[in-house]
Amino acid sequence: MERKITTGASEVPSDRDGRARKWWRKLLQQRHLQVMALLGVAWMIIFNYIPMYGIIIAFKEYNIVDSISNAPWVGLDNFKEFIQDDEFGNVVRNTLGISLIKLIIGFPLPIIFALFLNELRSVRFKKTVQTISYLPHFLSWVILGGILATWLADVGIVNNVLMGLGIISEPISYLAEPKYFWGIVITSDIWKELGWSAIIYLAAMASVSPEQYEAATIDGAGRFQKMFYVTLPNIRPTIAILFILAVSGVLNSNFDQILVLRNSLNESASNVVDIYVYQTGIQQARFSYSAAVGLLKSIIALILLLVANGVTKKLNNTSLF
Repeated sequence: MERKITTGASEVPSDRDGRARKWWRKLLQQRHLQVMALLGVAWMIIFNYIPMYGIIIAFKEYNIVDSISNAPWVGLDNFKEFIQDDEFGNVVRNTLGISLIKLIIGFPLPIIFALFLNELRSVRFKKTVQTISYLPHFLSWVILGGILATWLADVGIVNNVLMGLGIISEPISYLAEPKYFWGIVITSDIWKELGWSAIIYLAAMASVSPEQYEAATIDGAGRFQKMFYVTLPNIRPTIAILFILAVSGVLNSNFDQILVLRNSLNESASNVVDIYVYQTGIQQARFSYSAAVGLLKSIIALILLLVANGVTKKLNNTSLF
């Protein structure tokens, strides 16, 4: 209950004034940190929130030579056109196919890798393996795409090795065959991000109390039992949060990667939503149509985020909000 000091006819809320002075004093002490934070907030407002006004072109027939406000209103016509487009089924199939396989295979692999890496006793060997594993993350897809194109060429190392082992009798143009494209994209993405994705799990494992491992050892638990009954339950909240984020991004097929690896020969397997938006919006200058496709994708991603957050909260009592 708020205590007030009565001075004549007026009442002064001394507790409230004291809290305000304390807040301003703390703000002054942290002024340098606050300035840094405000710069980040300003950047987010300028580049993330103010441009959201442009979303309305998804409901208009926008022309680059005219203003957004003068563009004629067409309602949901752009969304209907995308759904009725001949490429709609192929685009959705490629996007969901690549993303779901990445989620099913690529999500648990960093967890498994981190669990085994955490069990290494040699610190030097552990650091060496970790460094080698996350080094590809720092290379752009332009560089990695060139490397993969060289490896997978007719005279590349992959064909040479497979022919040398007698697995194939003649070289295969992997990037020219649509049936190999999904496998190349998924495998290369896991190779690039495996070590980097494992870092956050290793950080979570570092916070597990050693006393729990000691108690498990006294009870006769082996290494695999400790991993399953001690390590995994302690990093479950971290896994849940990252799973929610992964599900919400299931429609993201890594634009940079696919743009580098795709060509006219594998177009039937590489035409995903992001590539489709790029082609219609940038190359064909259909800004309203591409904005509608991107907005539809964002709405679906939001729905997936809410569903994944609700399910995870119910099952694991862990959620983003």
